[in-house]
Amino acid sequence: MSTEGQTLVNHLGELRKRIIITLLSFLTFLVGSFIFIQDMYKLLIRDLDKELAVLGPSEILWVYFMISGVCAMALTIPIAAHQTWLFVKPGLTEKERKTTLAYIPGLFSLFITGLSFGYFVVYPTVLTFLLTLSNGQFETMFTAEKYFKFMINLTLPFGFLFEIPLIVMFLTSIGIINPMLLSKARKVSYFVLTVIAIFITPPDLISDILVIVPLLFLYECSVTLSKIVYKKRNKRQSEDDNVIRMKKTS
Repeated sequence: MSTEGQTLVNHLGELRKRIIITLLSFLTFLVGSFIFIQDMYKLLIRDLDKELAVLGPSEILWVYFMISGVCAMALTIPIAAHQTWLFVKPGLTEKERKTTLAYIPGLFSLFITGLSFGYFVVYPTVLTFLLTLSNGQFETMFTAEKYFKFMINLTLPFGFLFEIPLIVMFLTSIGIINPMLLSKARKVSYFVLTVIAIFITPPDLISDILVIVPLLFLYECSVTLSKIVYKKRNKRQSEDDNVIRMKKTS
């Protein structure tokens, strides 16, 4: 086998190892979350003044798995990021290794922040609006599966959307994007984020604004952070170039 073939096999083997570790971590957290699922279930419905109905025994299990899955996903994010870092580590310089490793805690923190924003701000607002539509017109009855699907669909996307600034910083630090590109793409990005906000909220202007404004704020934060990282990256490259020139002339 050629050297390139051996290198490819080694890379694939390493990638397989990282994926297996990540999946095993997810399964471990899933089982651990399932142990405390009843406590989490009671916590999530503590403010609900209606009884949740189930249409069959299997629906109870499905609801428990949905809740455990979201919890396991959140806990797996830092491990998945660390495994990704270990995979790309051999191709990074010492400075790049330290820089990229510092992003891992931020991924988890921003994901939890996004979930909290979706759960404590967006979800109750949207739910209250929808319930007001049925006042005096319909008798509302929630099934556990539909209720938690509704909750997860409104909260989980924010966990990922709130990681946009950190992802932008990382991509800027490795030279894939720059603040000039983000500034040029501002109109398109605003349009995409607005469509996302409208898609995940009911046809209500207040709910739309409640989601659109934070998303646009996150984008502007991303542009600002990208500028800071870009300047530091250029400064570091200039210093490295000066060191190389001094070594050549000495």
